[in-house]
Amino acid sequence: MSVTRITVDGEPVDATAGSSLTAAFVAARRWRLRDNPVSGEPRGPFCGMGVCFECEVTVDGRPGVRACLTRVVPGMTVETGAPVETGPSSSGTRP
Repeated sequence: MSVTRITVDGEPVDATAGSSLTAAFVAARRWRLRDNPVSGEPRGPFCGMGVCFECEVTVDGRPGVRACLTRVVPGMTVETGAPVETGPSSSGTRP
């Protein structure tokens, strides 16, 4: 497997081609993938096997893609739906 570059929320991210998008997000310390539409609470990877739908993102313009079931392909564009954050905890990193 080789390292490739994808775009996540407009920023370049290095990822291993063929790995899951969830693995790429975790490696890049991006835990927040979206917010719950009702409570507004941050959501991110949970089950890792496609059951919970917490990791849904938009890939190459296609919404509702589960990151845990989607393999990294060179040049793919991903939008997480997470709010843009600035400062020391940007990208939704865990403390």
